[in-house]
Amino acid sequence: MPNGEETARLLAQVEVFAGLEPGELEQVAQVAIPRSYERGEVIFREGDSGDTCYVVKTGSVSVMREHQDGRVIALAELRPGQIFGELAMFDHETRSATVETLETTTTVALLSGDLQRILKAHPEIGVKMLAALASRLRRANERLLQQSFQTVAGRVSSALLTQVIARQAEGAGDADVLIKATQAEIAQLAGTSRESASRFLATLEREGVVTLGRGKTTVHEPVRLRNYIH
Repeated sequence: MPNGEETARLLAQVEVFAGLEPGELEQVAQVAIPRSYERGEVIFREGDSGDTCYVVKTGSVSVMREHQDGRVIALAELRPGQIFGELAMFDHETRSATVETLETTTTVALLSGDLQRILKAHPEIGVKMLAALASRLRRANERLLQQSFQTVAGRVSSALLTQVIARQAEGAGDADVLIKATQAEIAQLAGTSRESASRFLATLEREGVVTLGRGKTTVHEPVRLRNYIH
């Protein structure tokens, strides 16, 4: 089992647990199970049954859904302190998305049965968690609405800028930020086809904003990406 205090600190970063008192966080931490995954490993697939949610400890994962036309659309990239599969805490429906690691990743897993026992004993914890989930849902709806009106250029630029911000939070500088992702992965994050994303990435390279490499993109001037976001 992971160190209880360390896990409680991790849970305190998670929006759905952030409103809990230290003692409440410790109760949740006691039932957390450590799990590790290699890059490109699928944690669960859309349509799978599930009774577990996960909090990213190190690394990152992509949350994806398959569009009816066959395209795979990335809904989000999640990094340390973020949660996925949380609907399993409240129902036993099939998974609504596929989650795949983007790099070597460690998580703590929380089983529905364990959380249900805690919630029954301490319903105030459930009230706080539901309020946080409602806030996440509102923001997700706003993001999807905004994305539906964006051009391919805007989507790809937004996806790149999100990656840049995440890398800068990890210590990257203001320029020449390295993003370790394939063009297909960037297309998924942008919710567009690989071909469309590749064409726009080539445009960015010609204009000196980025340099493309095998499985990586270097963003030289992140601030210029905002010029393409409408």
